[in-house]
Amino acid sequence: MSNDAATATAALGGTQQEQPAHGLGASLPAADARAKTEGTFPYAADLWAEGLLWAAILRSPHAHARILSVDTTAAAAMPGVRAVVTHSDVPGDPHYGRKVIDRPVFAYDLVRHHGEPIAAVAADHPDTARLAAAAIAVEYEVLEPVTDPEQAFAAEPLHPDGNLIRHIPLSFGDPEVTGEVVVEGLYRIGRQDPAPVGAEAGLAVPRPDGGVEIYTASTDPHTARDLAAASFGLDRERVKIVVTGVPGATGDREDAGFQLPLGLLALRTGCPVKLAATREESFLGHAHRHPTLLRYRHHADAEGRLVKVEAQILLDAGAYADDSSESLAAAVSFACGPYVVPHAFVEGWAVRTNNPPSGHVRGEGALQVCAAYEGQMDKLAAKLGLEPAELRMRNVLATGDLLPTGQTVTCPAPVAELLRAVRDFPLPTLPKDSPEEGWLLPGGPEGAGEPSAVRRGVGYALGMVHMLGAEGADEVSTATVKVHDGIATVICAAVETGQGFTTLARQIVQETLGIDEVHVASVDTDQPPAGPASHGRHTWVSGGAVERAAKMVRTQLLQPLAHKFGMSTELLSIADGKITSYDGVLSTTVTEALDGKELWATAQCRPHPTEPLDDTGQGDAFVGLAFCAVRAVVDVDIELGSIRVVEMAVAQDVGRVLNPAQLAARIEAGVTQGVGAALTENLRTPRGLVRHPNLTHYALPTSLDAPDIRIVKLVEERDVVAPFGAKAASAVPVVTSPAAVASAVRAATGRPVNRLPIRPQAAVSNP
Repeated sequence: MSNDAATATAALGGTQQEQPAHGLGASLPAADARAKTEGTFPYAADLWAEGLLWAAILRSPHAHARILSVDTTAAAAMPGVRAVVTHSDVPGDPHYGRKVIDRPVFAYDLVRHHGEPIAAVAADHPDTARLAAAAIAVEYEVLEPVTDPEQAFAAEPLHPDGNLIRHIPLSFGDPEVTGEVVVEGLYRIGRQDPAPVGAEAGLAVPRPDGGVEIYTASTDPHTARDLAAASFGLDRERVKIVVTGVPGATGDREDAGFQLPLGLLALRTGCPVKLAATREESFLGHAHRHPTLLRYRHHADAEGRLVKVEAQILLDAGAYADDSSESLAAAVSFACGPYVVPHAFVEGWAVRTNNPPSGHVRGEGALQVCAAYEGQMDKLAAKLGLEPAELRMRNVLATGDLLPTGQTVTCPAPVAELLRAVRDFPLPTLPKDSPEEGWLLPGGPEGAGEPSAVRRGVGYALGMVHMLGAEGADEVSTATVKVHDGIATVICAAVETGQGFTTLARQIVQETLGIDEVHVASVDTDQPPAGPASHGRHTWVSGGAVERAAKMVRTQLLQPLAHKFGMSTELLSIADGKITSYDGVLSTTVTEALDGKELWATAQCRPHPTEPLDDTGQGDAFVGLAFCAVRAVVDVDIELGSIRVVEMAVAQDVGRVLNPAQLAARIEAGVTQGVGAALTENLRTPRGLVRHPNLTHYALPTSLDAPDIRIVKLVEERDVVAPFGAKAASAVPVVTSPAAVASAVRAATGRPVNRLPIRPQAAVSNP
């Protein structure tokens, strides 16, 4: 058993022998693991085609400017340059957007953020393409950027649609109610970048029918196709997106800003065109986590029970809307956290600025408010003289309680059980004060720290996220399962982003049909849509579609046998490749039952509908919820402000464990990403300009920065409306971990810690 599998099994109280060899519940290895390990996995950056041209994009050096002229003459005249395209060369809709169509393919009148595309070049060599892009002469009138979201309300409109994207005034209960104890806080959350392992890349190939095929690592290929077709002025049938290997995705890989120029150049030149973004272009081009300003006031009674929460939440959407409306809905809805709050009044805004665009990053909206409401819970505990864990325990949410949106929590919500698990887990031992243990100090053995200045802190946080889309989103996925010659094939447009869907699909078919060899077809837009890879969608919706299709094939397989023996198919079972009847009369293998036949079935999965939040923030907006508790242990040098995360103890509400090793890996990765948000990750943008867009200066946690992660409990209380009862696994530890780290630093230093990532000066204890 792998370490990850052992971790997850131990958290369930199980043993190695209890794990099945295949099917659901097994730690089946990923099908692409060997290829990725050996370096043979085909990523988009590795693609090649005969007659290939190379693309380069000219991006704005300004955050806000008026474009007076664009002269491409010099670039077009360079030897080896085959095409130069600008706004005037877009044959269809010059604007795009997944939710709101407000973003130009190429800026033409105004530049609204640093790095916005102005033009694109295709040439016979990548260096020629880059030189030609640099030779395009653009005359700008530089304008004063609006970079403070609070100033966006009074500033001149940055966009024809105005600066306000959405306002949600949530009202729940009696506004006149007050508590005996009141605490207030102001919190700021920085701009975290998804920082994918591989930068964006793609290959566009023109088709004989005048269309184009784009090979790229899109995690939402059908939306990408629709946007491309609209911009290219083509029918959707003449645009095809083929998904190549995705080098990890913890946020937006769907940004069309890379794909649309690529397709336009292929159509213009009639040749295959490849674009491989530099790391700098990747930072400038894709969306980031919303920087957020949060003001809170918590009311409680003398026993520490919450009475009312008041909050104001301001999301910086950057230059364009993207999915800021959905992120704001999550932030406002979860502003009180997984706690019972009888009265809540939350106002949320998402506004445009001249900062880089914000968008979908794992746990969007929920992470920002978790850091704030848990800061408030620490303040309440200190003011009431209660242990932080005890205060939280007195207020935890449970099944049957109401969210501030008025929606009843109908799914399992074992929040108290999760909190008890991390609270009662043994604390790590203190490091010895000796040279041999110097590496345990914040800053490491070569740092300037002194053991006498190190203080240990323990902090807690409870987090929650929603699963699937929200507010009326039509969540549907389609899958086909085919069986021929003893081999099963799954066809589903659910993109494997590292979340393990292809492994899960194999396990579902193994479990249902008893066939060991299962292949999952590559994804393209000739297949029916499955939707984006976010919010645990593919485990629920696409996995549900695969299960239904596999069950239909199972019925086709068993019906002839059931008819022959005069029994119903429900009296037959499949296990370990064998078909047996309830009474033992029938016993045969799946291979014998197939007898060379080809069976197939197509099915859909569509969860129950949701509804948009109304004018007071009320409505059943979410299909399901997932919860997590984290206890963080940190060592802080109170003189230098350096912080070492010693241990993160995690208890999570997972519904059902489908693959123990995969689940443990997802939780550990989520915690590590959360630690990055807590301590190091912040893309700095003074005056709207991205400073140091590279992995040298953007401080991602490395293996040396990752703490010991203890998965102390996985609660398997199945959600009855989910196809397998399983819940989203990776987003909720990302959401909860930063708040837990901040709570632990507060405990160690006595400082308020109201900003993420935590600055060293915020961790220096008062003299």
